[in-house]
Amino acid sequence: MPEKLKLGVMTHLGNNPDELMKKVADFGLDSAQVHWPPSGTPEMADALKQSADAHGIEISTLWAGLPGPAVWNFTEGPITIGLVPVEYRAIRVDALCQAAEIAARIGVPSITTHVGFIPDWPGDILYKGTIIALQTVARACKANGVEFWFETGQETPITLLRTIQDIGTDNLGINLDPANLLMYGKANPVDALDVFGQFVKGTHCKDGEYPTDGVNLGKEMPMGEGRVNFPVLIPKLKSMGFSGHLTIEREISGPKQIEDIQKAMAILEPLR
Repeated sequence: MPEKLKLGVMTHLGNNPDELMKKVADFGLDSAQVHWPPSGTPEMADALKQSADAHGIEISTLWAGLPGPAVWNFTEGPITIGLVPVEYRAIRVDALCQAAEIAARIGVPSITTHVGFIPDWPGDILYKGTIIALQTVARACKANGVEFWFETGQETPITLLRTIQDIGTDNLGINLDPANLLMYGKANPVDALDVFGQFVKGTHCKDGEYPTDGVNLGKEMPMGEGRVNFPVLIPKLKSMGFSGHLTIEREISGPKQIEDIQKAMAILEPLR
């Protein structure tokens, strides 16, 4: 019988890593993605590792936050998010290289981030500059024995596939956020696997809707209330050889977040 996929949750590192890892364990989960701030220090990393080990939590990827602004919409997003905007590219490359060192320090196999609104046309000067920046990051990751994973969202599946091919290193992967593909209006996530499924190494199990205007993203939804067809998506992932973690993400806070995470756990359990 095939081994079950591991089930985890997306978390944000605060001032108390032990409290954070205890919350993950209290859900009955044994893995987490951790959002790592660009201001993070080696001492914070050591405290995180100690807490994760103490609570039996496996950190599946370090989600690397980037310095500078990020506006999550269609009008300001292309000039603020990821490595595409030239103004912030150098400091963000440095931040990702530092995150790779942190991941290696605490034994996490990869770092993940949003690269931004990668241009569809490979002749675009922004595309070419982004590829060069990503090659620098990928080499830094490789030197530290970790992988670099793309969080899906702002780019079309074929553009993401082309980007991976043009970078040309063998330590690249995709953290599939199926809701993002919908919320940015880029693809149906089940169909997107036909384009880049072989590169999916991790997931954000999140649900959402297509956008309905030209400025704002589509709405994130509780799992089971959006358009992501998880009963089809996850078996298809598994059929393509996926053996990574199913990481629940719900980008709200408070009691409703806990309720929605528990609901997602119930939906995902029979699909593992």
